[in-house]
Amino acid sequence: MPLARAQVANASGSNMLALSPDGTRVALTLRGADGKVRLHTRLLQKSQVVPLAGTENAYGPFFSPAGDWIGFFAEGKLKKIAVEGGAVVTLCDAPLDTGGSWGDDGNIIAALDWRTVLSRIPAAGGTPVPVTKLAAGEETHRWPQVLPGSQMVLFTASAVSRSGYDNANIELISLRTGERKALHKGGFFGRYLDDTTSSSGSGSSGTGHLVYLRDSTAFAVPFHPGKLALAGAPVPILEDVSSTESGGGDFAFAQNGAFVYLAGKASQAGWPISWVDGAGKAAQPLQAPLGQYFGPRFSPDGKRLAFLLGNGKGLDIWVKDLDRDTPSRLSFLPGLNTHTVWTPNGKSIVFRSDNPAAPGLYAIRSDGSGEAKRLTEDKAPAYPYSFSPDGKRLAISQTGSGKRSDIFTLPVEADPGLGGPGLRLGKAELFLGTPFGEYLPEFSPDGRWLVYQSNESGTNEVYVRPFPVTGGGPGGRWQVSTGGGQRPLWSRDGRELLFLTSDGHVMAATYTAKGDSFVAGKPRVWTETRIGASATFGRNYDITPDGKRLAAIVVDAEGDKLPTHLTFLLHFFDELRRKAPVGK
Repeated sequence: MPLARAQVANASGSNMLALSPDGTRVALTLRGADGKVRLHTRLLQKSQVVPLAGTENAYGPFFSPAGDWIGFFAEGKLKKIAVEGGAVVTLCDAPLDTGGSWGDDGNIIAALDWRTVLSRIPAAGGTPVPVTKLAAGEETHRWPQVLPGSQMVLFTASAVSRSGYDNANIELISLRTGERKALHKGGFFGRYLDDTTSSSGSGSSGTGHLVYLRDSTAFAVPFHPGKLALAGAPVPILEDVSSTESGGGDFAFAQNGAFVYLAGKASQAGWPISWVDGAGKAAQPLQAPLGQYFGPRFSPDGKRLAFLLGNGKGLDIWVKDLDRDTPSRLSFLPGLNTHTVWTPNGKSIVFRSDNPAAPGLYAIRSDGSGEAKRLTEDKAPAYPYSFSPDGKRLAISQTGSGKRSDIFTLPVEADPGLGGPGLRLGKAELFLGTPFGEYLPEFSPDGRWLVYQSNESGTNEVYVRPFPVTGGGPGGRWQVSTGGGQRPLWSRDGRELLFLTSDGHVMAATYTAKGDSFVAGKPRVWTETRIGASATFGRNYDITPDGKRLAAIVVDAEGDKLPTHLTFLLHFFDELRRKAPVGK
């Protein structure tokens, strides 16, 4: 299915396509000529792809059982729209979802946040009700599929919330009893294909197939949902199937045996780190070898760059000497080591580690000498973002009492056990807690303000508040972005605030601050180069101390290699039964 060079895309790295139950219509997210991602549909018997108005920044589409509605996620909400278009209906909050499925009982089962359980939401909208519980060691339940009859839900359960799903569990839960059963370990995005009737109409054994992904390969195994049991051994059926860590598998199927998928591993390969300026020059390579890069961060003096690099099983922190052009690996803890923050003196880096044995915040000397020291226990996962200029406070995001991400600050003390660059953190103190999600707090260069991202308006926007709060009240609040903004960053000269639009463009707003008053100017485009907006590891860009250039993950750098075709397979169920027969 050619898409006329339109980029198959989404707003957050989540699943981007769905097939109607009868196989006559496809829904997918496409990035248009204006750079906006919208939900589109196409009747397969026609050639035209039709955008649906009001679905900007949509991702994760899924059809109603009758095929007359499409559920999707956008701007921190679960929404729906009729397949022919019309008014968009908001169903509930979904701060950072990871998949939804519409049952034939009039309810939707969805994962509404990264580190969370599955919830039931009425298809007409309403308050989500949890239907699963995290077992010991688990961090996420995601990518649900409601099985026919709406009594059982298939989902992926994992102890790792941001990577490593090749080793996740595919499980079933009974919505009636709450009983769970693990079906398979070593894969993700499990889907039950009810292929119990062949394309010729003849019956079969009554056993369908469980299809799942592992290492970009789709595997199938006979599965009898009535017995809650697999009925054979998994076999590979399709190679080179695209997936993302947020969205799972980029494939969908219909009851008539049609199967559609996005080929390739580009979504996992990532993009290089590039130099970007505001003068419109083409991005220049900074860290050129293709890899899974995230979160570039300049040292305070601008002479070194810290970044994250995937190693196949997790993420490591590297530091590059920009004068010598030499990168060196800094972290050696297992799992995901992310959210790097330089101390103001540049001698240490604080980061979060999902180290299975001891998760929490860690500090390590930035010159690579010594080992990482654990600073906090992970009773409530914390994500560090910014030190105050005097080094006495660390701003973090952490789940608060309202089960949403709130902003806290931690007092910082010197630790004689590690010498000068060592750290010891005090107890987290709440700075901002609301019923909404607040993320990515950043101290201003003078330490008097905190900028952050919030979805309180229903759309991610950038706000500024004074620090510290005085007088016992919440203090003033000023909105900087208009029409959507995320991943804010102060220029180090104290003159501008930068942030990203939903389509990845960098905006800048001048500001003036006097006393307790903060006034932001009208945002302007800082550069036309589009930046990858990592939904997982914070900002994918940073600015040099002189404010002239960015180090950024530039998606346009490999734009011509982005997939522009979907592959359709007809009579796919017959192929399943041939390759993975029952009992084999």
